[in-house]
Amino acid sequence: MSTELPTELPTDPNLLADLDARGLIHDTTDREKLAARLAEGPITVYVGMDPTAASLHVGNLIGLLQLRRFQDAGHHVISLAGGATGMVGDPSGKSDERNLLDDDGLAENLAGIVPQLKQFLDFDRPGNPAKLLDNRAWTVGVPFLSFLRDIGKHITVNQMMAKDSVKSRLGRSGEDVEGLSYTEFSYMLIQANDFRWLRENEGCEMQMGGSDQWGNITLGTELIRKMLGKSNYALTWPLLTKADGTKYGKTAGGETLWLSADMMSPYRFYQAWIQTDDDEVRKLLLQLTLLPVAEIDAVVAEHTEAPHLRLAQRRLASELTTLVHGSLATDAAIAASGVVFGGSVDDLDTAAFEVLSAELPVTHLDRGLLGQEGNLTELLITMNIVSSKGEATRLLKQNGISLNGSKVTPDAVVEVDSLKHGRYLLVRKGKKSVFLGLFDVSS
Repeated sequence: MSTELPTELPTDPNLLADLDARGLIHDTTDREKLAARLAEGPITVYVGMDPTAASLHVGNLIGLLQLRRFQDAGHHVISLAGGATGMVGDPSGKSDERNLLDDDGLAENLAGIVPQLKQFLDFDRPGNPAKLLDNRAWTVGVPFLSFLRDIGKHITVNQMMAKDSVKSRLGRSGEDVEGLSYTEFSYMLIQANDFRWLRENEGCEMQMGGSDQWGNITLGTELIRKMLGKSNYALTWPLLTKADGTKYGKTAGGETLWLSADMMSPYRFYQAWIQTDDDEVRKLLLQLTLLPVAEIDAVVAEHTEAPHLRLAQRRLASELTTLVHGSLATDAAIAASGVVFGGSVDDLDTAAFEVLSAELPVTHLDRGLLGQEGNLTELLITMNIVSSKGEATRLLKQNGISLNGSKVTPDAVVEVDSLKHGRYLLVRKGKKSVFLGLFDVSS
């Protein structure tokens, strides 16, 4: 039974032009027909994301924001959690087979990503709420023979073999390749059936995805044509890549850019974007933020006047961290970043100190040390900032130690009043080494 949503809601006629300006259109099925359909009124679109980990990552961000852009433009959007496809593993863009998830692993990953899916879309918008579905609901109970008869008979092996995701894994004669299991080979049939099911039961006319999904998506358009005889559309965006062609998704140190604060702190997430190259920052602002194109160009123009200030990178980091973690986490990350790189400690709030406590070397200290003559040297040794009293004395005489932003002399005594918020002592050794002393509030 179809559940087509009402089409009387106003839509933004400039949506495709905006996507073009942002570089977010790689392929479409019949661009002119798609533009005409969007001009008629709201269309229902979906993007699927497999729960291959307990968190989504930056590679998923374009898809989340693409749905957001369509919903903000007045269209109906479905975020699909791939509870079924996640158990099989998509071969697209992979050189070897994924580890298959069991039920417990799948449930754990879904528990992690479902809240992330919800935070980017409005599921309570009057007249146009986003939907969150799981393809396991209509897949897990389908008998194997029924799937072969009802779905498989409409797709030829020749069609499947022609897809880039298959050809790249099969390789050419003489190449040393891993090969492709029948499980992975079947993945595109399940995804195609998702599109067919959503077209039939949710009135979903378009699937979107990264450019590496083009073969899987168009297989779905063919299945809909053969089984339902209904209109449908496909749209892909370019994969998010760096200048050298590698995918965004990891820091320079190889750390994955997870969207979960438990798997990557907001501070480290913020810092990752501050490191963006000048020639990449405009593209990332266009594709990974909701800022208007004109405002982005103004930010980049201002950045160009004084690139050493990294204004565009700071704006990118701020916008992205706010989208993913919220404004309070962003403010704390910005404040903490300023302190680590030599900024003032005076206005640092407890949230920023909590951020620092997760990023800096931390030593838990007894309040009994406070107010005692000579305690500064003892604290420096206890916090592993120096290895001996002699080193402490030398550094202090050279003005090489500061406490909470203030230089200290060898005869200084650390008092209760020396602490920030009654418990924090930020110690800087030289210009680059920063440590945090955390005094027990109960002692």
